[in-house]
Amino acid sequence: MHATRNTRWRLATTLSLVALIAMGLAACGAGGGGTAAGGNNGKGCKHVAFLLPESATAARWEAADHPDVDAAIKQYLPGATVDAPNAQGNASNQQTQAESELSKGACILVVAPVDSTASAAIVAKAKASGVPVIAYDRLIYSDDLNYYASFDGFAVGKAQGQYIADHYQQYVTQNGTNNAIMINGSDTDNNAHLFGNGAHSVLDPLFQGGKLNKVYEQFTPGWDNATAQTEAEAALTQANNKIAVAYVMNDGMANTVIAALKAHNLNGKVLVTGQDAEVSGIRNILLGDQSMTVYKPIKKLADSVGRLVAAISNGQDTASIATAKVKNPSGNAQVPSVLNAVVEVDISNIKTTVIADGFVSVADVCQGVPSGAGGVCP
Repeated sequence: MHATRNTRWRLATTLSLVALIAMGLAACGAGGGGTAAGGNNGKGCKHVAFLLPESATAARWEAADHPDVDAAIKQYLPGATVDAPNAQGNASNQQTQAESELSKGACILVVAPVDSTASAAIVAKAKASGVPVIAYDRLIYSDDLNYYASFDGFAVGKAQGQYIADHYQQYVTQNGTNNAIMINGSDTDNNAHLFGNGAHSVLDPLFQGGKLNKVYEQFTPGWDNATAQTEAEAALTQANNKIAVAYVMNDGMANTVIAALKAHNLNGKVLVTGQDAEVSGIRNILLGDQSMTVYKPIKKLADSVGRLVAAISNGQDTASIATAKVKNPSGNAQVPSVLNAVVEVDISNIKTTVIADGFVSVADVCQGVPSGAGGVCP
């Protein structure tokens, strides 16, 4: 009898231990934790982390990307939660934030990288946890990257370059010079290279044929606006304040390049490009200080990310969403990608593009702008 009671006790204890282990394994699987199976490759995931790169040099990240991606993920994946830490331009901070999100159970990462190379470590860490990574807007240089969602970066630069090709002559005639300068984005951002390649595909024939004279070209670390202004001042000094064209990669930097031009009474007299269709860029176009920008409909990008996240979580095929392939420049992988189209914007179509889409408001872009400008301002 005593032996029977001991046998029953041992059996009950064993069953309890098995139950506890099973509960622990289930919790690990649900939490997207630190084992290769923990994230379940995103299947069943409802905890998403959207890692933002910065907010100091481009207002779009917190003003548009953050709320739009959050809303899209929750629309397509009801019940999802979205964390959105911002690295504020520091690649090490972003890696720490990624590790923190993984430890908290994030099971899909959407990463807008500060540094396209350094962020490969985030992908490696996520892969070890069974967590898929979607590179957002900027490519991550990793053969283990699962997806890339962005715009056609080459097309962005090509649109900027084509605008210059179509309009440079009037500025050359007006200024009595064919000097051009190029203020590029960050060398560590793959997008800056895509934009530059697109622009050069149009501009190089003009440079080589002597139609335009490139006197200055520089990458701008971190897309820093103040640095862009310093670069523009150096370029102006080098060209004896005689330039016709300032190719500038985005609106934030264009705004400070315009400040450098203003110091020499050259604003409105030089063709200035931009990108992102930010409030400052549209306002500068309405004021006549900036010639064009490239509108990247962030709601469409966010929508594609929301659909991609939902498909991963639901275990559905993603081929109809990620219809393109983009090669990792530092490896061999062809990354399944979503590449959204872009729109060239100048004073002639502000009303029918960014205003009509609700991307910027009339009230915001018309602050300090004369009535009637561009047929937009009351």
